[in-house]
Amino acid sequence: MIESAARRLASELVDRRESINRELSRNGVRFGIYKNGEYHDRLFPYDPIPRIIESDEFDRMEAGLKQRVNALNAYLRDIYSDKQAIKDGIVPEEYVYTSAGYFPQVNGVTPPGGVFAHIAGEDLVQGQDGQWWVLEDNLRIPSGASYLLFARDIERRITPSLFRNVRVRDNRDYPRLLRQSMDFVSTDGIAVVLTPGRYNSAFFEHAYLAEKTGAALAFPEDLEVVDNKVYFLDYAGRKHRVGVVYRRLSDEYLDPFAFNPDSVIGVPGILSAYRSGNVAIVNAPGNGAADDKAIYYFVPNMIRYYLGEEPILHNAPTYMPMFDKDRKEVLDRLGELVIKDVAEAGGYGVVFGSSLDRSQREELAERIKAEPRRFIAQEVIQFKDIDVVDPETGQMSSRKCDLRAFVVTGKNTHAWYSGLTRYSSIPGQMIVNSSQGGGFKDTWVLAKETGVEHDYAPGSEVVRVLEQSRKHSLALVTASKADNLFWLGRYTERVFTTLSQFFPFYDRVMDTDVDAFRPFARALDLPEDFEDFDAFIHSFLYDEKNPDSVRSAIVYAFNNAVILRPELGSRSLQQVELAMSSIVEASEYGGTDADIFKHRDIADNMLAFWGGVENSPVEPTLKSFIFVGKYLERLDLYTRFGYSVEELKAPLAKLGSYILPLNGLPVPQCFAEGLRWLVGQLPQRGYAELAEKLGMLLKDFDGRISTKDLKDLGMLNTMDMDAARL
Repeated sequence: MIESAARRLASELVDRRESINRELSRNGVRFGIYKNGEYHDRLFPYDPIPRIIESDEFDRMEAGLKQRVNALNAYLRDIYSDKQAIKDGIVPEEYVYTSAGYFPQVNGVTPPGGVFAHIAGEDLVQGQDGQWWVLEDNLRIPSGASYLLFARDIERRITPSLFRNVRVRDNRDYPRLLRQSMDFVSTDGIAVVLTPGRYNSAFFEHAYLAEKTGAALAFPEDLEVVDNKVYFLDYAGRKHRVGVVYRRLSDEYLDPFAFNPDSVIGVPGILSAYRSGNVAIVNAPGNGAADDKAIYYFVPNMIRYYLGEEPILHNAPTYMPMFDKDRKEVLDRLGELVIKDVAEAGGYGVVFGSSLDRSQREELAERIKAEPRRFIAQEVIQFKDIDVVDPETGQMSSRKCDLRAFVVTGKNTHAWYSGLTRYSSIPGQMIVNSSQGGGFKDTWVLAKETGVEHDYAPGSEVVRVLEQSRKHSLALVTASKADNLFWLGRYTERVFTTLSQFFPFYDRVMDTDVDAFRPFARALDLPEDFEDFDAFIHSFLYDEKNPDSVRSAIVYAFNNAVILRPELGSRSLQQVELAMSSIVEASEYGGTDADIFKHRDIADNMLAFWGGVENSPVEPTLKSFIFVGKYLERLDLYTRFGYSVEELKAPLAKLGSYILPLNGLPVPQCFAEGLRWLVGQLPQRGYAELAEKLGMLLKDFDGRISTKDLKDLGMLNTMDMDAARL
């Protein structure tokens, strides 16, 4: 009965597929892929038909997942300390020390709380007979949970009445479980999510989980190690002690002092702080020693050895070419097996023997003979197919899929009531990884009619996490993010005012000739030759390679905004995402009447963004950084277009009101540089008195703004708010 109700709800979601994908798009649910050496930021394809797992089936899976992760944690504690499993012959010594993920730099280190794998991503497939098989253990930096959180949130809002009638276990608990684990192992200080940068494939997830857990999103340059302690540097250079780092970059790049000396995305000295017990790192360095594809072979024996239990979940039948008997089996059956390079991930290094011709099989056989430790071979498990909606035809199509289950360990071990179901982009293809172009769908775990939907007792703990998500204040804004806030304000204003000014001039060209457009071009320092006026207009509006185009300004705004998700919240940032979509659509219409309405939408997006930030719980000083940039840009553009002194009173008053909360506080250098440049330009434009007023803010500037003379300058006269323009 429960399952049939769930399937009715799933059918309803298929009909709402367009709405759901539109919501995912406007919220920037992205996954980056590298193709031909170039980074491509794309929307993560979503399919509305969820995978449904019955309650009893999941309960058994949950027990198996927790058992497996507990055994893997025990193994990691062992091999980096007593190495009893090697002495007792559970795992051969050569397999431990030749693992690419084994790092002697952390030998003898027990992480805070004794937890190595705080977050495990267990990849499973379901055979045609319904049996679940574990394909891989991901214990380093498994990704994907955020996409499920976002998708489920949208599904609930689109069909709220139906969701009330279906007992699907609630998946919204993941941020709480993650934060609980981080708090359990934290030493002393704040929590940070360490991202290698904006162009990491899973950057959306880094920023989103920072937003939801209340942790600060940090780039490597934002962290500093002093006296074996890790500090977060804010925009004013003040240090904040860090107690736990949820790192989203590989071990090899984590610390150039300890691992790869050429790494430019690591934090020098962080491993020394970790070894000293002064900071927790989630997941622990060195975990790759347990998720090596060759070590996978030994996990069932680990469960028996460390826990004294029989494995609940089973490995896919696996052969190890290092063993003579297995090597003979692999070489004899090379055309029937799947061969995996143990050092690869993300679906790379996986070869199906049946896809190779004779010469390719012979070449692979020679490589296996030469480097038997490098490969494992597995029986091909015929995955249970699952339906997806073909994005081209809208028809049902069967695809291969797997399931990434997430297990979070802190004081206790929890299997999350959800999972990332990934499906292949091509019918029949067995590789489903996101990095290979696959898509994702939600995973519904059903509850018993007498069971519960939540993994927590409703109460204070949930409220506490919600409060933490509001704690992103100016005190934890870095120097680079202070710049992002300022330039986000400038670029959103540039888009809005440029479009507002553009259309009146463009309309006049329809009635006269292109000469009517020259004042606009002159004001913005654009070329005035207009050899091909239509091409000029198209370039000005849509050319992403033209730094002066409206599209470029939107891209610059987006690039600044996307880094600020934890501070400003996903809801505010979706307006910048929508503006991006609108300018792309308008460029496709290019020159037709339909693109006019897209430009109107873009202007509305900017208004909605500013209103969303202004009315959000974001700290006032943090808002000031955005709106100071916004009103400096407005004054620049208004004076370029020759606005009267009376018309400048309103933006001047607004600028003053947003500067006021910054009185005596350090401000980013870009603020002073932008103000200084504008003050230098104003006399040439005929605004010498305004230049003098603004110049007072730079008087005796020493990295801080003094607002004591603002009232005398007339910048805070409330009557000015009645000026003709805002």
